[in-house]
Order: sequence, then C-alpha cells, then structure tokens
Amino acid sequence: MAELVYPPVLRTALTAFKLLDLRFRVEGTERIPRSGGAVLVSNHVSYLDFVFAGFAALPAGRLVRFMAKKEVFDHPVSGPLMRGMHHIPVDRSAGAGAYDAAVRALKDGEIIGNFAEATISRSFTVKDIKSGPVRMAADAGVPVIPVALWGGQRLWTKGRPRKLLQRHVPITILVGEPMLAGPGDDIASLTGDLRRRMADLLDEAQRTYPDQRRGVWWQPAHLGGTAPTPEEADALDAASRPRRE
Repeated sequence: MAELVYPPVLRTALTAFKLLDLRFRVEGTERIPRSGGAVLVSNHVSYLDFVFAGFAALPAGRLVRFMAKKEVFDHPVSGPLMRGMHHIPVDRSAGAGAYDAAVRALKDGEIIGNFAEATISRSFTVKDIKSGPVRMAADAGVPVIPVALWGGQRLWTKGRPRKLLQRHVPITILVGEPMLAGPGDDIASLTGDLRRRMADLLDEAQRTYPDQRRGVWWQPAHLGGTAPTPEEADALDAASRPRRE
C-alpha cells in the first residue's frame, strides 16, 4: 500500500523529539521481525504511546498499524492522519469488524499494534488486559510481542495537563520475547502469561529509569510516587465511565 503519510509523520515526530532532547533508551528491537505479521502489545501510560511503541519497530524497517477507538478517526485533524497511516478504527459497540480487519492485515504480513488494557492506566501499572491480541495472533498464525513504555506520561497523560515542550525527559522502550499462540491453545492462560510479561517488562523499565525521584505524580505508588494505587485507579475509571458513555 502507498505510504504517503506515515513516513513524514514519523520524521516530524523524530525531529520534535530531537529538538526537545528526549533521552531514549530502546532495547530488544532485534525481536521485531523484519518481515511477516506480528501483534505488538504495549502497556498504556500516555497519549503519545502510539508514537513510542511504533519507534520499537523502526530498526526493523517496519511500520505498525495501530488499533484505535473510532472517535480518533472521526476527529477532523487526527482522522485523516490515522486513515493515511492505515491504522484500524475500533467501534467499541461493534468490534468484530476491527478484529477481522486486523486478522486480515496480520495474514498480509503487517504488524498490528494493540493497547490491550483498552485505556490509559492511571496507576502506571499494567491493568487487566483483553484477550483480543492473543486471539488475533492465534487466528493469523503470528507471534505476540510484549512492549513496555515508560516516561511518556510525564509529557501527556490522562487527568494531567499537557507538557509537550518539556526537555530532556527520559523515555524507555523495552521489547520482550515473542510469544506464539496456536489455534488450540488456552487463550485465557496465554493472556495471563502476556500480562505477566508486560508487567515484568514495565517493572524493569521503571526500576532502571534514570530519574528515581519519590513523591512525584508520575511515579507509581509502589515505587514511592503519588499516582493512584491500582484499586484507586479502578475506582476513578468506574466513576468516569458513565460520563464517557
């Protein structure tokens, strides 16, 4: 397919991050296949995670097609960009179409990006995840690759003001070992294994992060930060759900 939009968007993002002197640590990119389909499953702490997760595939020369809520495609600015980059819209009230489109793309050799928590984690820990990524991988016969992102929440996340012009912020991107899922495998068990792998990767990213300040809002509670605990975050999400609907 023609790639008229994705490359210039990436170049613009890379230029902006270079000007801001964001301090990237990217590891495990050799685990991204240079050809063929794969499902890239990342934790979700920031509105910029699409960009950062996509960076994980750049050393392999790959572009990631992300699954994103339909509302993003309906926006007059982001919509044309998302369609131009061939991302996949997800209607949460009728997700079968997006699922089928993703499986077709995987069989065609694309890398599909998915945030299996379905929303940004306010606690900055890995929430319960959906089984969709594992089911897609099993149906398409491709690997699932876990990814951990950390640092982007300091720039723009749920419930906090945007600070997109901050300079020198460290950003960590860790790519884990691929998982294989077959048609007869236990999807629930594999989904649990995927979540554990994501949590372990995120814990590594957090504990090796260059800035280890305590008492800051962007640090999880179990590492001395003031972010909500997972239980408090669940309560906040439950309270905001009726307003979103």
